[in-house]
Amino acid sequence: MSNKPDPADELAGTEQPFVQHLMELRDRLLYCVYGLAVCMALLAIWPGPSGLIDLIAVPIRAHMPPDAKLIAVGVFSPFFVPIKVLGMAAVLMSLPWLMYQMWAFVAPGLYSHEKKFAMPLIVVGSLLAYIGIGFVQFFVLDKMFGFIQQFTPASVAATPDIASYVEAILSLYLAFGLAFQVPIVVILLVRLNMVSIEKLKEFRGYFIVLAFVIAAVVTPPDVISQLALAVPMCILYELGIWGARWFTKASAAPDAPSDRTDPS
Repeated sequence: MSNKPDPADELAGTEQPFVQHLMELRDRLLYCVYGLAVCMALLAIWPGPSGLIDLIAVPIRAHMPPDAKLIAVGVFSPFFVPIKVLGMAAVLMSLPWLMYQMWAFVAPGLYSHEKKFAMPLIVVGSLLAYIGIGFVQFFVLDKMFGFIQQFTPASVAATPDIASYVEAILSLYLAFGLAFQVPIVVILLVRLNMVSIEKLKEFRGYFIVLAFVIAAVVTPPDVISQLALAVPMCILYELGIWGARWFTKASAAPDAPSDRTDPS
């Protein structure tokens, strides 16, 4: 019995020792830390922690009295809250770099036709995350706070604490940034043969219910933010099905038989 590698397998003989994998992982993690540090330094210079706080406070300040300001209840809030916002902004700024390091770590185990389409997924995933966060900042927060302020009694001064406000909007940023990755998840599930496009279409009704359940859990108890999360998730699910059909054919191995079943 011959032990020669299959010449058709381009990854044959490229296996690396476990220690070498750990060293590669260490290097990639260090590159991530360096990228975060550079982004934090740049953001600390401009617009600075105060400028970032002013930016994320725009949606709620628009629904507060003209001279009203957010308050800092905690003793250390004026220091730690801007640092937290600076760190989160650095993560968002360096997101493509972080995702590239993840891709570079797994790239040696991918075939050439898979590497060709890994980078577009990284770019699209980063873009979707930015779109989700921008959607929160420029649409959801304004509508949500406008809805909430309608229920504030005239005898109550709505002056939120900066720490609780930042925590609330960061959770929304995270929720929408992850929710907008639905097309990427659908494409990967199909590409890895974990589920078929036909099964995804059959699951469509269940996903709509699941999307509204997730929105009810991760968003504040107002109908505006819940609809703003659930409806885009349903639309992105449909886009993911369409993208999976195209991506699976485009990223298939050159000699792999194509699926000619029309899922539409």
